[in-house]
Amino acid sequence: MRILFFGDIVGEVGRKAVLNNVEKLIKKYQIDFVIANGENATHGKGLIERHYLELTNGGVDCITLGNHYLSKNQILDYIDDATCLVRPLNLSKRIGGEGSVLFEVNGSLIRVTNILGEAFMQEEVSSPYYSFKQLLDSLDNENSIHIVDYHAETTSEKIAFGYAFDGEVSAIIGTHTHVQTNDAHILENGTGFITDAGMCGDANGILGFEKHSVMNKTLFGEKSKFEIDVNGQQMINAVVIDVDEITKKCREIFPVRVLGEKKNG
Repeated sequence: MRILFFGDIVGEVGRKAVLNNVEKLIKKYQIDFVIANGENATHGKGLIERHYLELTNGGVDCITLGNHYLSKNQILDYIDDATCLVRPLNLSKRIGGEGSVLFEVNGSLIRVTNILGEAFMQEEVSSPYYSFKQLLDSLDNENSIHIVDYHAETTSEKIAFGYAFDGEVSAIIGTHTHVQTNDAHILENGTGFITDAGMCGDANGILGFEKHSVMNKTLFGEKSKFEIDVNGQQMINAVVIDVDEITKKCREIFPVRVLGEKKNG
């Protein structure tokens, strides 16, 4: 079973990058199932229903979230009916939806779970470790491929989580920092791991946002919003995960980077 996981989709540029490339990548890497982190897909924060449908109708099978899960309140109106959407499992606040969802793909089961980290996060969450352990205990030896999106700020937190559940899931993919890390590998007991899958968005921006709007606020203290350059150069950061359908162990994991045509200087 080959799974394609897109890093955080940032705004219109990120959505277009995914939609323009998903079918090509499915064909190139013989992909069976596509996951994308969509918590930044709507103007850089949150996910409205129109963009959820745009992505799922465009070739994405499952969308995970993160700390911006509630940045667009509209999500409360559709989350219970969004069968392809996975919100963080360990939220303290009840918002509906599911934090772990089971999919049937070509006769095999794929479970996708979304976990939100604690370090430097403002959201109130239960312990990522104990919340996930409780989930695993409740699955009663479910015979599924299990992919975890661990959405967290620090590299150490994500790596520690990877070691803690090595051998118990098929892959743990870190998201949130929007910079693809160079450590995709298979852990000792068969779990595929990468600290961060990166992002899909403006290749010449800062974390997917127009660089000057970020610089003005970060370096010079201006009270301005981060902007999205809709004409920015499209970039894809993703990970391909190959899982043995019998053992549910990861056979291969590697990063993917695609750059679109540069439109501006």
